[in-house]
Amino acid sequence: MSIKVLYFASLRETLGYSHETLTLPASIATLGDLRSHLARRGGVWEALDEGRNVRAAINQEMASPDKAVADRDEIAFFPPVTGG
Repeated sequence: MSIKVLYFASLRETLGYSHETLTLPASIATLGDLRSHLARRGGVWEALDEGRNVRAAINQEMASPDKAVADRDEIAFFPPVTGG
């Protein structure tokens, strides 16, 4: 399965990536699985750990960790945003 992952705002700056294309192992079926997979890279990638306040969307729709990830999905990770 191949997906595109986008990183926004402070996550983009922390990780040093705005996007990447990944080929995922078969063991990654959900958004939560993907997030854990990325966090296991260690170092700055721990910003995506499960306990961190990070939002996610699949194909531009907000998604929960149990949402399935499919081939060619576009996944976006971003910190919570406040307005004023």
